[in-house]
Amino acid sequence: MSMFRAVLITLITCLSISCGGESKEETVLKAVAFESADECHLCGMIIEGFAGPKGAATSKTDTHVRKFCSTRDLFSYYLDPENKRNVKTLLVHDMGTVPWETPDDELMINAEAAWYVVGSSQKGAMGSTLATFGDKGIAQTFAEQFGGEVLSFEQITFDHIAASHDHH
Repeated sequence: MSMFRAVLITLITCLSISCGGESKEETVLKAVAFESADECHLCGMIIEGFAGPKGAATSKTDTHVRKFCSTRDLFSYYLDPENKRNVKTLLVHDMGTVPWETPDDELMINAEAAWYVVGSSQKGAMGSTLATFGDKGIAQTFAEQFGGEVLSFEQITFDHIAASHDHH
């Protein structure tokens, strides 16, 4: 097992038992390293070298970390009812704390606590993407600058994914 998987499993376990009482909004996870040969679980593209937020998911049924080249692909995967039932943890970059062109894999946040800007002019690996933020105010400022609508995790639907679809 690679070191980052061991760290991820430890952090997910800690998150699952709520790690000393932190709320999910306060939890910042240092876990997922996107490595040079990693492929997107959904589309198969090599992840490295693309701008914008990426995502990762773990399952209730195994310890495999599923990595995604964009948050749009992460949601396409998650919103499938079969996957939704089995997802344990979803992680995304906090674009309020990392550069858009080269997101730092050291800091990822719980996707369920994040704020999303849908329909901005900023592009990710798959073209239009959902910009992800740990702070709603920063998400609103981003939307004012680059366009788009600020939504919570629970508000994201397949319609938002389809509306932003300009694959490659």
